[in-house]
Amino acid sequence: MSRLVLALALSLLGGFGGLGVASLLVLLDERRRARIVPGLVSYAVGALLAVALLDLLPQASDTLGVRRALAATLAGIVAFFVLEKVALWRHAGVDGSGGWSTGPLVLIGDAAHNFMDGALIGASVLVSTSLGVTTAIAVLAHEIPHEVGDFAILLHAGFGTRRALLFNALSECAGLAGAFLAVVALYRVPTLSPYFLALAAASFIYVVMTDLLPDMHRGVVRVGAVWQVALLLAGILTVAIL
Repeated sequence: MSRLVLALALSLLGGFGGLGVASLLVLLDERRRARIVPGLVSYAVGALLAVALLDLLPQASDTLGVRRALAATLAGIVAFFVLEKVALWRHAGVDGSGGWSTGPLVLIGDAAHNFMDGALIGASVLVSTSLGVTTAIAVLAHEIPHEVGDFAILLHAGFGTRRALLFNALSECAGLAGAFLAVVALYRVPTLSPYFLALAAASFIYVVMTDLLPDMHRGVVRVGAVWQVALLLAGILTVAIL
């Protein structure tokens, strides 16, 4: 029971914490927001990669062995690519581009994304409290720019500010469902836990490869190169310390 409560609490931190910060950023004028969000993206890249490569994959490898853990991670990356192609997985770009037809798709994809994040946090908590905390921090780090992008898309699609906030909050509840189901399922079938950890690593690596790093290299994320590196290292350092 204590693990379940912790998983739900960390899922709230990762999901609703990111949503809360994002909603505050949306209230800022566009010029200030454009100066803050790119820095968060750089930090998120470091945190996501550090959790995936320093925590999740080593934990999965302890049980599965290195080759099988990497194979499971590779399979996860391919699976996320396929899901994105059929529009079930949607990572909003930080530039917030979109149209009228994108609103419902963003909400459905966001709910699926949040469900997976919650499940990954739940799987991490069953391994150790510290792993659960670092996974939640990584989720929080990338949820902020992700949610800012979603807000921008929904507002552009005709949603009012309050309506966009409400629907985003409802989609975050999927994270709680994911955490609950993961803890219950993995508690009963613990042999699946290392595969979930490999899937978590695949998810974080996929987000970095497809969304965050391309935007940083193309200049969509407008932060100086020195600051990009410094904030990326800060994300890695945060995870390493914890």
